[in-house]
Amino acid sequence: MYNFIFRRALSSLGVLLVATFLIYVLVDIAIDPLQDLLQSTAPNKEALIAARVQQLQLDVPSPVRYLGWLGGVAGCFIGKCDLGVAWTTNQQVTDILVSSIGVTIKLVTLATVVAMILGITVGVVSALRQYTGFDYTMIFISFLLYSLPSFWVAVLMKQWGAIGFNDFLANPELSIGVILLIGVVAGIIWQAIFSGDLKRRLIVFGSAFAVTSGVLWYMIATDWFRKPTLGPIVILLTGVGIAFALTAIMAGLRNRKALYAAVSTAVLIAALWYPMQFAFHGANAGIVFGLLVAVVAGGVLIGWLWGGYDRAVSMRISALVALLGFGLLFADRVMQAWVPYFNSSAINGRPIATIGSETPGLKGSFWTTQLDSYTHLILPTLVLVLVSFAAYTRYSRASMLEVMNQDYVRTARAKGLSERVVVVRHAFRNSLIPLATIIPLDFAGILGGAVITEKIFGWRGMGTMFLSGLQKSEIDPVMAYVLVIGFVAIVANFLADLLYAVLDPRIRVNA
Repeated sequence: MYNFIFRRALSSLGVLLVATFLIYVLVDIAIDPLQDLLQSTAPNKEALIAARVQQLQLDVPSPVRYLGWLGGVAGCFIGKCDLGVAWTTNQQVTDILVSSIGVTIKLVTLATVVAMILGITVGVVSALRQYTGFDYTMIFISFLLYSLPSFWVAVLMKQWGAIGFNDFLANPELSIGVILLIGVVAGIIWQAIFSGDLKRRLIVFGSAFAVTSGVLWYMIATDWFRKPTLGPIVILLTGVGIAFALTAIMAGLRNRKALYAAVSTAVLIAALWYPMQFAFHGANAGIVFGLLVAVVAGGVLIGWLWGGYDRAVSMRISALVALLGFGLLFADRVMQAWVPYFNSSAINGRPIATIGSETPGLKGSFWTTQLDSYTHLILPTLVLVLVSFAAYTRYSRASMLEVMNQDYVRTARAKGLSERVVVVRHAFRNSLIPLATIIPLDFAGILGGAVITEKIFGWRGMGTMFLSGLQKSEIDPVMAYVLVIGFVAIVANFLADLLYAVLDPRIRVNA
């Protein structure tokens, strides 16, 4: 293991050195820091040019300047990091990088996680429902989204996702016809997912239609869009639904101990709604994280107490129910800040933002700032999710179809194992092996490729730093961008190798 890490680190360092050297030389050829002075009509033009040449060491060959830049990078290992200076603003690149990378990571992490969960889920369901209407529809949607340019999707999101929805919030009304139509669409989607005979399809369709229409009617009748809340009842019902769903997938509903543990955890989460109102008062990020750890630990304890013939499964399911349940509690508390946020002068009744990562001049509690951050995240995250979702759906569907046709899957069925066990324990885990390469590298790619999305939505992240460096002929910010992306790509490759070993015990990193 240690030999593998050493060899991989050494080879990765060599790749990073060669890549940064080539890019440094190419960028130095492409940009011209003297362009504005060469076009100047100032009487001291020559003196200004000479001063800038001396300031930026333009009379020194680029390979020599690269070595100087590399020495500053090496200083990062001893706490004296020097990535150069953005000479047009006289700012240290390290300061620009610290503020930029936090913005981009917040955007990219959420988009990647959401796209991964939705894409893999839809891809697996599509593979299990091969050649059905749902499968053909998902194939069409995936190819459509994959072919759409991100800048065009971003513009549509700003028009319909922000401006249109903000206009809707001014008078949140839906006609009965629209509510029924949405219910019909939901029913069609869910019956296609569950499949089965005609009777089962009709039951699923009717249930989905009734629930969707009823929820929409309730939201309109209670003015939920302007005064959103969940409350203990909704949290209880949602938590119980999550408990049944996770138990059905991870253990099967016949495992009563696991089901009782999951439902007990959901009930506990709903009961915690009242004390959490006091615990969340005056909270900050540290307090919220501490509460999360405590709630998840409580879920693990409940799973252990219920036990069963597979106590570890009960503990895992209860922990996941506790994690998702705490997310519901957190979301409910954030929603409670909606009314003062919506009515504040800085928002002026238009909460879905189209520019920037935060509202300038907004003052409020921790929950107000969290809500503001989420409203700014919605549109750029949706753009990145839609583009990545298409790729994850196609990859996971193809991988699942290949695995389902393997001999060991047919053998598992022949032994009499239930379809849940065959899909979850035999097929799904092995179908993730190809995705173990795609997901880490896709994260690195989005981290470096969110340039267009950041530009359109006015986020001052890594992409903005990269574009600004090129436009202003500043090589140091560009190289900082390249260095971070190269390092993330190396780490992503290493994580992919480790994920191989986790997903498939036959694979060893020492091989």
